[in-house]
Amino acid sequence: MAGSFELWVDKGGDWRFNLKASNGQVIASSQGYTSRVSALKGIDSVRRNAPDATLVEIEK
Repeated sequence: MAGSFELWVDKGGDWRFNLKASNGQVIASSQGYTSRVSALKGIDSVRRNAPDATLVEIEK
């Protein structure tokens, strides 16, 4: 089973989304968007850009 995106409007009226793993755990949360269309564009960006994302490990 693949992961999924949840899309909703928060209490402040902003659109947000979570990316959930196939086990239901939230693995990414979005910023707030002023419109549904903008949030959907954010989801599309994650879909397009995540496969090529590099890992940057920060040591403290």
